[in-house]
Amino acid sequence: MHILHTAKFLKSAASLRDMPADQGREVAFAGRSNAGKSSALNAMAAHKGLARVSKTPGRTQLLNVFVLDDDRRLVDLPGYGYAKVSKAERAQWAPLIEEYLGRRQHVCTVVMLVESRVVGSHDAETIQWLRAIGYDPVVVATKADKLKASERVTALRRLEDVLGMTGNLTAYSSMTGEGRERLWSALKGRCRT
Repeated sequence: MHILHTAKFLKSAASLRDMPADQGREVAFAGRSNAGKSSALNAMAAHKGLARVSKTPGRTQLLNVFVLDDDRRLVDLPGYGYAKVSKAERAQWAPLIEEYLGRRQHVCTVVMLVESRVVGSHDAETIQWLRAIGYDPVVVATKADKLKASERVTALRRLEDVLGMTGNLTAYSSMTGEGRERLWSALKGRCRT
């Protein structure tokens, strides 16, 4: 059994003051509001109700913290881009994400989720920004099961081109489990102490 299967929701935090002590290891999950972050977390942990999934993108508006054990946590960051909320509300999330990634000392990696069929400038800019502040994100192309076999290679190549990367993209499906083991291996490799 993977350690991810022990994941439990701990709390939602509106600021760093509300976060657990900055110790151990944290994996942050970033991505567009409609990239399927909550579904991906649930599938990784084999726990359908771990992260709340909504039909309306943009529901994750706080730092949602999931604990694996005393030493390890997953943090679901607010999504960007698609959310059907006011620009003023969205403008509040950016500083929260920047403060979290800029000041938390124990974030061992960031998982960047992009929708396999839809990639845009926000995704590329976010990856560039993550690299600029010292993170080499694990990039995951979600909803891979929605690509026909004839579309898959072209779509994934296009993603790599737009995002400026070569060969480090993990095709992932919350529905079929595709990519789960590869993502788990990447996280274990990056978050060793």
